[in-house]
Amino acid sequence: MKILIADDHLVVRKGLILIVKEEFPEVEIEEAGTGDHALEKLRNQTYDLAILDINMPGVNGLEITRKKVAEGLSTPILILTSLPEDQYAVRVLRAGASGFIGKERASEELANAIRKILSGRKYITDTISEQLAAGLGSDPDKAPHESLSDREIEIMYYLAAGKTVSEIAQTLSIAVSTVSTYRLRVFEKMKFENNADLMRYVTSLKSI
Repeated sequence: MKILIADDHLVVRKGLILIVKEEFPEVEIEEAGTGDHALEKLRNQTYDLAILDINMPGVNGLEITRKKVAEGLSTPILILTSLPEDQYAVRVLRAGASGFIGKERASEELANAIRKILSGRKYITDTISEQLAAGLGSDPDKAPHESLSDREIEIMYYLAAGKTVSEIAQTLSIAVSTVSTYRLRVFEKMKFENNADLMRYVTSLKSI
């Protein structure tokens, strides 16, 4: 079995490798520290599974997933992220990923997710399964934030977490001006007057 693990934080990659190796001692693991490197590997090699962080320098995990589908690459993708599962996982799955795990639960769920995906199934938590069954995002009941792009919703959550525009730019490896543009789009689409409106909205999502 051959697995690609991509995360821009070395400590996180090593931790994931330890978890995988403990459950699958014979596995061959390759690493990538950027989205561009991960995409290059996926294009040139065959893996049984790719475990990708969403937020990486270069193309992010969600963009890689879409490119993988568009280019007909066969490697199944498991996304790991610290972004809220109940508001982000559906986007990831609809993009073509085979599973989604919050980083805070990786140590408990990663091995099970790998086994399920390798068996040809998707790894979906009960919460996400219910959302998919209910048709989350269908037009009649579309939540306001569903009109945001993937990057815009990502920026919204970072802003709600208290990160500055400069901190977000550094985290995502994009220009400060680009983050400011996304922030403006979020405020316009969501009709936020200020950061307090944004934080109240995101808090309301988490309480659902």
